[in-house]
Amino acid sequence: MSGSGALRRLAGNVAHAARLGAAQLWLERRAPFWVLLRLEPPLDETRTLSVFWRRERGPTLLEALRVADAAARDPAVAGVLVRLGGAPGEFAAAAALRRVLDAVRAAGKPVAVYGERIGQAEYLAASGADRIWLPETGSLGLVGLRAEGLYLKGLLDRLDVRVDAVRIGSHKSAAEMFTRGGMSPESREQQEAYLEDAFAELVEAIAAGRQLDAAAVRARIDAGPYGARAACEAGLADACRYPDEVEEALAEWVPDSGETPAGGGPARARLVDVLAYDALRVSDPGWRPLLRDLPHVAYVAATGAIHRRVGLGGISAESWVTLLRKLRDDDAVRAVVLRMVSPGGDALASDLLWRAIRRLRAEKPVIVSMGHVAASGGYFAAAAGDVVLAEAATLTGSIGVVGGKLDAGGLLERLGIGTDFVERGARAGLAAPSRGFTPDERAAVRREMEEIYEVFLDRVAEGRGLDRAAVERIAGGRIWSGRRAHALQLVDALGGPLEAIAEARARAGIAAQERIVLDVLPGRASVDSLRRLVGLETRLC
Repeated sequence: MSGSGALRRLAGNVAHAARLGAAQLWLERRAPFWVLLRLEPPLDETRTLSVFWRRERGPTLLEALRVADAAARDPAVAGVLVRLGGAPGEFAAAAALRRVLDAVRAAGKPVAVYGERIGQAEYLAASGADRIWLPETGSLGLVGLRAEGLYLKGLLDRLDVRVDAVRIGSHKSAAEMFTRGGMSPESREQQEAYLEDAFAELVEAIAAGRQLDAAAVRARIDAGPYGARAACEAGLADACRYPDEVEEALAEWVPDSGETPAGGGPARARLVDVLAYDALRVSDPGWRPLLRDLPHVAYVAATGAIHRRVGLGGISAESWVTLLRKLRDDDAVRAVVLRMVSPGGDALASDLLWRAIRRLRAEKPVIVSMGHVAASGGYFAAAAGDVVLAEAATLTGSIGVVGGKLDAGGLLERLGIGTDFVERGARAGLAAPSRGFTPDERAAVRREMEEIYEVFLDRVAEGRGLDRAAVERIAGGRIWSGRRAHALQLVDALGGPLEAIAEARARAGIAAQERIVLDVLPGRASVDSLRRLVGLETRLC
């Protein structure tokens, strides 16, 4: 038995005792109560550092999902009130929230939603609720989906600047904003396909939640946006209410969940904030044996562009390889969930990350949960997992390579800036910004990128257990929705963080009801987390 491990478990038990006391003092006395699930923009993947004097923001995506999941099974919870504040902004997060809110309703508990200006992704999550309320001056921005990009070639031409790009893959479109004035036919083709899948998911979710057929939902989208009253008339919302009226309506809906204010007046619902409920009920693993630890599952959120060095934000291969090695060597960690949210980045860094994941996978299960985007280098790394999950609207694939350089020779000449040089080596000027590639240099760059592309194809074929020829047919830089990626076997199933955690438990041989410690990494403890333990006297307004 490790002395430091025993001390950590002892400290955990002290914290559990404090939580247990607070729960008995506040939660049990207030039951039945409503969990107030505040969704504030942005709905982050991990918690960032906050300061003591500043109000702690709403939950992370994982916290929101786990709280709703626990509320569905907690006899002390009367229902869930979702307070929309502009998040989630991405359809992948919205789909995960929709599933867990549907599970709350399936458990026989009501779900209500209050929002002031409800966006489309929010509405995908909210449309399955029993009640949707807005203030009379609120709005529902249901107008359909649009993919639009900026194309800078005209501006660069005016500046006499050119981007000399090389791409491997007919649909690899990352450089088009610099080299074209609009979408290429290949880019338009894949954007149309992706948007059609995302739009279909939105329509299906609204149709199921509001008990409308698909044609009626499409007609309502075409007629949007809506003011609050118009949304109610269209059957997209249920009533116009202000926050204080929401609390009164909840108390009337489930009478035992309300209490009369000290100054008199209508009963108002007892609300418990999401962060307080998370601290007291969800994130506490309970009593921990001193002689042995509970099984640990690591939930590792990798977000942003992939690069090699520390200090640039995003996903640094230098730091992530170290982190994954530590997880590989930690006997307490039985499985790892890798939450991948990345548009890609440096090919070398992506390969180093892939290698670290493969080495980790050799020791313990690695389940990849892809967020709203896991494409190019993000998918390169994700393919190393044992199981890959995506949401229907996840943007993924983009198995291809693009590179090049800026040719500012024309701009320098226009500005009267001369260049001169001496060099040794036939291709010494390959990276020079004062000119484009020579034919010989372009051929050399293409050969190098083709080698990287071949490695990319090999990594996907190996990781996904696919025939190399099959991977080549669906590569070429094409982007896919998660739904189509599933059909193409680029992902194993549709799902989000909760489904990934359940899969990790199963693969590690941890029973569904067995207690675990969920290590969320990289994590930063909030210095005002004590507020979670006393933030129970909650009001919506």
